[in-house]
Amino acid sequence: TFRHEGEEWDLRCDLIAGCDGSHGVSRESIPAGVLTPFEREYPFAWLGILAAAPPSNEELIYAHSDRGFALHSMRSPTITRLYLQVRPDEDLDEWPTDRIWDELEQRLALDGWTLNKGEVLEKGVTGMRSFVVEPMQCGRLFLAGDAAHIVPPTGAKGLNLAVADVRVLADAIVAWYRSGDDSGLERYSDTALRRVWRAEHFSWWMTSMLHLPPGAD
Repeated sequence: TFRHEGEEWDLRCDLIAGCDGSHGVSRESIPAGVLTPFEREYPFAWLGILAAAPPSNEELIYAHSDRGFALHSMRSPTITRLYLQVRPDEDLDEWPTDRIWDELEQRLALDGWTLNKGEVLEKGVTGMRSFVVEPMQCGRLFLAGDAAHIVPPTGAKGLNLAVADVRVLADAIVAWYRSGDDSGLERYSDTALRRVWRAEHFSWWMTSMLHLPPGAD
C-alpha cells in the first residue's frame, strides 16, 4: 500500500524481482533470520580517475608491480578510465593530478609504450569487498544482481552475474505462467548460486594475484 497525490493505492502482484542493488529495499524487507550473509572486506581499494585522454592501448591492461596494482581501461575513443591500488582509508586530497599520472606511468611502465594523459574529469576511492546472501529468495520475492551478491571489480563479473540471474529468473517465470510449473522458481536460488560462488572464487583469486599485500611495499 502506498500514497500518491493524496490517494491511497494497493498494489498486488504474483511475484517480485528485487533488482534494486545493494542498498535497495528488497533485501532489507526480508525478515531477519531468513538470509545468511557471507562477506569479505579486502585490505585495499582502487583510486579511479576518468580522464579526457584517448586510450593508450586497444586492449585492457592489468598491471602488477612492486608499487601495487594498476588498470588501464577504455570508455570511448577520447575517454579513458584508470585505477591505482591504494589503502581503503586513502585520503584523496593526498593525490593531486600530477601524482596520479606519475604513479600510473611507473606502474604501467613498458619500453616503447606511452601513457596518454589528459584532464581528470572524475576522481574517487572505491573500497573492495565480496558479499553473498543465501538463499536468494524468500517466498515470491527473488533477489538478483547486487541485491544478492557483490564481487570485487577486478574480474569484471558483476554485470555478467546480474544478467545471468535475470535470465534464470525470467525462464522460471515464463515456465510458471505458461504451464503452472513452479519448479524453476523453487530452484532459482540454488541454480543462480552455483554460478555466483564460482564467480566469487574467481574474483577473489584474480584480486589476490594482482594486488600487492598490505605491508609488502
